[in-house]
Amino acid sequence: MTRNRYKRYKQIEENDDYKYNAFISYADEESAFVKNECIPELEGYRNLSLCIHHRDFVVGEDITQNITNGIHDSKRTICIVTQSFLDSYYCMFEFNMAKMESIYSREGQNILFLVFYENIPSKNLPLVMLEVVQQQSYIEYPSDANERVVFWENINQAIE
Repeated sequence: MTRNRYKRYKQIEENDDYKYNAFISYADEESAFVKNECIPELEGYRNLSLCIHHRDFVVGEDITQNITNGIHDSKRTICIVTQSFLDSYYCMFEFNMAKMESIYSREGQNILFLVFYENIPSKNLPLVMLEVVQQQSYIEYPSDANERVVFWENINQAIE
């Protein structure tokens, strides 16, 4: 019995062998942004591997299982935060599953990174998301095309 208890509290070793650099969580309304900017910038130019639900989820498998597998197999989770994201049941499920992954499977390591694609007042954000914002794990998408070079480099550093 003592041996079984010890195994339960055994320290989880850091696993750097992830299938993906990042799981991208986004609402369907932002699929053009993910397809036309995120994938070319991060996979094309920076040779990173992204888990994108419309492309990488296993057909026929339950969506919640696909989500948890995608998050578990990814080093980080990037949430493209918009009002549509906040209104989406599955986007918020992905956000919450990434929070749970960081707490229970990664010993409290923050694996979440928020990209504010729209300007959303902090009063409209859920408290659990405000906590991530306070930890400085977010970046705002710049409207100026010249600032996007630095934006993509910051994203690259966050998930590399």
